[in-house]
Amino acid sequence: MGHHVNALVVGADTLGNIPRLLGDYNISIQHHVSGRSPAHQKKTLQLPSGTEMVILLTDFLGHNVMKRFREAAQRSGIRVLACRRSVCSIKQALAREGFE
Repeated sequence: MGHHVNALVVGADTLGNIPRLLGDYNISIQHHVSGRSPAHQKKTLQLPSGTEMVILLTDFLGHNVMKRFREAAQRSGIRVLACRRSVCSIKQALAREGFE
């Protein structure tokens, strides 16, 4: 298991058992935003300090919101994980990123 990772989760109103699943991979949700706020579509989006990974729950996000968070993460050199809001999809995305 690697070091502890602080994540920003974008999308969905509720996360269900996702926090527990991520905890199994030593990832804690530092912040969660639904992505509905108009501020999330701004060009110069700022990620919360201490964010080490951005997890985009794609089935709950508009294209522009995803694009803004992706761009903000790239500017900061932060890894982005894009997946649907399901345990199975998140596990697959984590495996692709080298989390076992």
